Amino acid sequence: MGFCDDVQAAAETISAAGNITIISHIDADGIASETILSQAVARAEIPHRSVFVRQLEPLTMPQVPDDDSFKIFTDLGAGQQNLLEERGLSERDVLIIDHHISQPCSRQYLQVNCLPYGHMRMSAAGIAYLIAKAMNAANTDLAKTAIIGNVGDMMARETCGLVGLARDVIVQDGVRHRNVEVRKRDLNCYGTATRPLYLSLAYNDDPFIRGISNNPEGAKQFLRQLGIRQQTADGRWLVWEEMLQEDRRTIISALAEQLIAHGESVSRLLAETYHFPDEPARTPLRNAQEYATLLNACGRWARPQVGGAILRGDRGSSYREAERMLANHRAIIRDLLGYILDTGVTQLEWVQYLHVGARYPDTIVGIGAGMALSKLDSAKPILIMCSVPEDPNLTKVSMRTTDRVVGRGVDLQQALSAASAEYGGGGGGHKIAAGAYIPREAEQEFVVRVNKILGEQFGAAGPDHR
Repeated sequence: MGFCDDVQAAAETISAAGNITIISHIDADGIASETILSQAVARAEIPHRSVFVRQLEPLTMPQVPDDDSFKIFTDLGAGQQNLLEERGLSERDVLIIDHHISQPCSRQYLQVNCLPYGHMRMSAAGIAYLIAKAMNAANTDLAKTAIIGNVGDMMARETCGLVGLARDVIVQDGVRHRNVEVRKRDLNCYGTATRPLYLSLAYNDDPFIRGISNNPEGAKQFLRQLGIRQQTADGRWLVWEEMLQEDRRTIISALAEQLIAHGESVSRLLAETYHFPDEPARTPLRNAQEYATLLNACGRWARPQVGGAILRGDRGSSYREAERMLANHRAIIRDLLGYILDTGVTQLEWVQYLHVGARYPDTIVGIGAGMALSKLDSAKPILIMCSVPEDPNLTKVSMRTTDRVVGRGVDLQQALSAASAEYGGGGGGHKIAAGAYIPREAEQEFVVRVNKILGEQFGAAGPDHR
């Protein structure tokens, strides 16, 4: 059987179910996956309910209903099949829709996972969409939601745009449905629908442009020297999306010149971006990147259902609540970033780490780690630990690194999974970003073990890994 056969088998199994529970992750990809599946199931008139969990591990398994419903695990489950088996779930009870590495299990749960078929750049929302489309071709209106989930899970980051099935099928379905617009050579920058242009440039460090990145005044002066109008007559700052096409070309050319002048590559200056013309201008709903950030804010602050309501079209109370959460999310992230930089990290040979205790929610420390990495030694992965409010005996671990380091042989998912298993914990994620739960008393030993595993990974890449 091939990937398409797995998708079709899942679609037929869902369609034949009498009662369904969807268990999904809380991030943008998980929220998008749940929305796609629940809408497809509702349209098929199948009774269902949804449950969101931060991660599938012993503490959260009681949230999975102990009933006779058919259970769809999405954006999780592949790496935690032992927990499903221990719970007593049989093969006929479960469908796993995931894009994480699958764990060996004595029970052959029905699973749709893109990794074994070489589709490395597609998230769970993408798989969920393909299944929904196989259930009913009318579900192509959900392609937009799948794009948001894919972009939110960084599937477009390394390649500056979605690739493979995510682009050739899902994006094209969105374009045909006319609720997705593709810009093939757009500025590779965040906040193009909501931030003043100079701030979008200043807060962007991929690529890092000297004199502009991390320098709001420098970015403002750069635009001023180009003669770019930055404000409206009434003083409102313009965003990238509002710029005239001629001004956009001028800015991109000048940024390219700036990179070349400092011997830097221009390969990441432009990206393919995904916009939603049916959404209000100057809102986070206008493009996939900012929409996904809004969903992540909902999930990180324990309100994933609000994100799902927005994906289903609620532009009233749910959207207003999400805006408040997004503002709070950004404020706490800024504070966390400041704390990491002010406190400093402990340096080992292959990893830099910090424990933030109970100061910040465990749902956001990974985001802070990723942001801090660009201001620290980006050639070395960063590991952040924090307390788990629900269980004082556990510690949450989040790790982040860069595409360049991954290209040198580093795999954070493998490192955290292997190290946490040695101490009775569990971990998962991706090569570039991963997390784990470990016993609190094992923290120091765990960090040393991760450092050793990373050293082995770097070493396997050869002497030029640094």
